[in-house]
Amino acid sequence: MAAPLTLEPAELPADAVEVGRIADAWGVKGWFKVVSHSTTPEALFAAKRWYLQPSERGAKAFSGTVQLQIRQVKDHSDTVVAWAQGIDDRDAAEALRGARIFVPRSGFPATTQDEYYWVDLIGLSVVNREGVALGQVQELMSTGPQTVLVLAYAQDGKTQERMIPFVSAFVDQVDLPEKRITVDWQPDY
Repeated sequence: MAAPLTLEPAELPADAVEVGRIADAWGVKGWFKVVSHSTTPEALFAAKRWYLQPSERGAKAFSGTVQLQIRQVKDHSDTVVAWAQGIDDRDAAEALRGARIFVPRSGFPATTQDEYYWVDLIGLSVVNREGVALGQVQELMSTGPQTVLVLAYAQDGKTQERMIPFVSAFVDQVDLPEKRITVDWQPDY
């Protein structure tokens, strides 16, 4: 019989961002597969401490927020696999299945000029060159060759959706301190 899972309770950092979830055990030595919410999971690789919360559905091996000390994270084929302190066999790794992974935003690797984390763009207002409000960024969508801003705006009392490619041909400026994106786009496009 496997030993019970013992995880260290923790407070979720105020700047915590959900970056993925644990999919399943990988191998027999406590490694587990991770499904990243990003196509470039640098935050998972950079953080040495992950905060977990149980899945919204299914069996729960723990409650509240717990902390994992990450021993190793690596790319494996088309997935990410990780190994953490205290997770030393397949049963312990399987007990984490479905757990949501959070890391502090302050721990993300620095971005270069004109490079942004999606989480930083969500909630920004979008205006065109003439100052016309086009909506607020609700999410971003990867369409393969480019990323698309998905905006929500109100029209005739109903919430509508507008999509704008997040490419330099249409995006003039991203002003994070002002929480605004200026674009070359018209409301009737």
